[in-house]
Amino acid sequence: MTVDLPSPARPLNIGTRGSPLALAQAHETRRRLMAAFDLPEEAFAICVIKVMGDTIQDRALKDIGGKGLFTREIEDALLDGSIDIAVHSMKDMPVDQPAGLLLDTYLPREDVRDAFISLSTGGLADLPKGAVVGTSSLRRKAQLLNRRPDLNIVEFRGNVQTRLRKLSDGVAQATFLAMAGLNRLNMTDVPRTAISADDMLPAVAQGAIGIERRANDGRTAMMLEAIHDGPTGLRLAAERAFLAALDGSCETPIGGLAELDGGILRLRGEILRVDGSAVLADDRTGAVADGADLGRAMAADLLKEAGPNFF
Repeated sequence: MTVDLPSPARPLNIGTRGSPLALAQAHETRRRLMAAFDLPEEAFAICVIKVMGDTIQDRALKDIGGKGLFTREIEDALLDGSIDIAVHSMKDMPVDQPAGLLLDTYLPREDVRDAFISLSTGGLADLPKGAVVGTSSLRRKAQLLNRRPDLNIVEFRGNVQTRLRKLSDGVAQATFLAMAGLNRLNMTDVPRTAISADDMLPAVAQGAIGIERRANDGRTAMMLEAIHDGPTGLRLAAERAFLAALDGSCETPIGGLAELDGGILRLRGEILRVDGSAVLADDRTGAVADGADLGRAMAADLLKEAGPNFF
């Protein structure tokens, strides 16, 4: 079958948020498609779309609607045909897509770990009692308070550059960023200490880029299949099934990480109280093909252990 590939005259439109990290991810997607089909850069147009989550910076995510605030306007553009694909940070993605859209393409996953960032101290253990730490993540807040209940956690919204500027301005003594974002932005000069997933379980799908498309767009489906990373897809199937079964949102502190070893998948998951006063965790292995079932089973067992009054 002959496929009508994009061209400079009829480019494939790539939708993205406008932050430097979002643009870096869109550019990576374009580079991979260019290489896969031997197409020039002009065959692809990167379209920046403003989303509510980036527009409103003075309130916590849980107070203005949760994760969909980073995707809604982009998905609307995908549905009305203004763009052909949408590039997302997977940790921002709700577990359900709007009718008519599919999210089934993932690029190779970056470093999943969190990074401790401070201009004055080398690690979490070195922070003095009562130190101010900035984060907009309920997961990170709960994990920090579970380990260091003496810390003062303040809201720290914004893109990577904004949060680093707040740190430089003394709003907080430390913050946390994803290693993946720092790596994709080549920010080697940022003082960071990578935190092992054994010490701080990352967010579900952290470090992964997902590409969303219209379900009835056969040409785009064929093109995206050429750049899809199968191992990342298998890992995310387990993690996002775990998240979905927990009904995860920006109001629930949840960590989750799947790793592959040959035909075996290891899944770790945890749920926490927002104040860090309690954490329930699980760690299990199974066949790679059963990853989604493993995630759902783990979530069911943690919810049963938690009972109705945990959150």
